[in-house]
Amino acid sequence: MAAPSSRRNGGGGAVSLWAALLLVAVALRPARAVSEPTTVAFDVRPGGVVHSFSQNVGPGDKYTCVFTYASQGGTNEKWQMSLGTSEDQQHFTCTIWRPQGKSYLYFTQFKVEVRGAEIEYGMAYSKAAFERESDVPLKNEEFEVTKTAVSHRPGAFKAELSKLVIVAKATRRDQLSD
Repeated sequence: MAAPSSRRNGGGGAVSLWAALLLVAVALRPARAVSEPTTVAFDVRPGGVVHSFSQNVGPGDKYTCVFTYASQGGTNEKWQMSLGTSEDQQHFTCTIWRPQGKSYLYFTQFKVEVRGAEIEYGMAYSKAAFERESDVPLKNEEFEVTKTAVSHRPGAFKAELSKLVIVAKATRRDQLSD
């Protein structure tokens, strides 16, 4: 199933501008307006076996971000997952990346799922920004974005992954339970 175009950055246009403005607005708010992001380091392990890493954020651990993957080649790599919430606790961000920029592992699959929210913006990158280098997004055909996940597209994904970014909003059910 193809991802709705409003949920992905197609390399330009209104969606990328909207996402950039949202991220800038969140970044420029006073520290007290947005929860302090929680950043946790974890190992991405090769060997072709499916692994998962997850973290919760928000009051009562309201939101969850789960990174599931399988990769080949090399040795373990240190990656990070960073999560934060908006002042009203109705939005959260989940960013997963390799701080050194480029991963040397070959990913056979990946999926980032959110629980407690629906994705408003999701993007995957073959290379994460490092020093003077910029993020390099995957091609649109390599991944898909649904209401609750960003994942590889079998047969189209070219095995390079270094960063994932998700901005999600509380599901209606969660909003009513507050």
